[in-house]
Amino acid sequence: MAKADQVVGNPAVYRSGQEIECWLTDMDGVLVHENQAVPGAAELIQRWVDTSKRFLVLTNNSIFTPRDLAARLRASGLEIPEENIWTSALATAQFLKDQVRGSGSGNRAYTIGEAGLTTALHEAGFILTDQDPDFVVLGETRTYSFEAITMAIRLILAGARFIATNPDATGPSKDGPMPATGAIAALITKATGREPYIVGKPNPMMFRSAMNQIDAHSETTAMIGDRMDTDIIAGMEAGLHTVLVLTGITQREDIAAYPFRPNQVLNSVADLKNQI
Repeated sequence: MAKADQVVGNPAVYRSGQEIECWLTDMDGVLVHENQAVPGAAELIQRWVDTSKRFLVLTNNSIFTPRDLAARLRASGLEIPEENIWTSALATAQFLKDQVRGSGSGNRAYTIGEAGLTTALHEAGFILTDQDPDFVVLGETRTYSFEAITMAIRLILAGARFIATNPDATGPSKDGPMPATGAIAALITKATGREPYIVGKPNPMMFRSAMNQIDAHSETTAMIGDRMDTDIIAGMEAGLHTVLVLTGITQREDIAAYPFRPNQVLNSVADLKNQI
């Protein structure tokens, strides 16, 4: 595996002759690890602020609102305003809003999820109901209800369109892995024969919606992630400069198993600060 790109004569990251102006970054494994800030993360964020770079922190987690996540990050030692956080719930709400606009589709949705999802859909103008909804929207929750899943199955069979915020099959808990959105989506698919449209990573749709939020263009935007199978592949498919950091899931020896490569491989975000 080649070492991280080296830029001669100028420390800034360049792509196709243009300096990177906007940054998207994953959260867990990149900026924080086990509720502690990764060394160098706070300095990188400050560097973005000092150099007027536009940036968003992305997460597939649909449980929390941006305000919740900003508070969690603050407790970890990172000051990130809620407007700089983009979740799969927000991306899903934006996707559905775009689907409904001018199409004649209704704006009624039955949701399985928590405040991050319900708040995003409500603010996007959706009516949350189990009465003849146009969409069934599946997100993440720490307490999946058999009754709610049964309702979702029946509504999908009755014609509601099936949407999921992200494909993650499991999520972490203090007692070990627990079922997450992807696992429950598979259960519903088995019962209905309907596959969901999944908005979150690795769907490049989430990156495009994030870029729209900060008026970014793919030619001058980079994505930082810790997973080859979500962050890097989605960034690549969205046409972004991709940076893999080794502070999370993917390790250097894992990279060879994939048929694609990131543009840069760094030990951590601390190695990126001097390139901006």
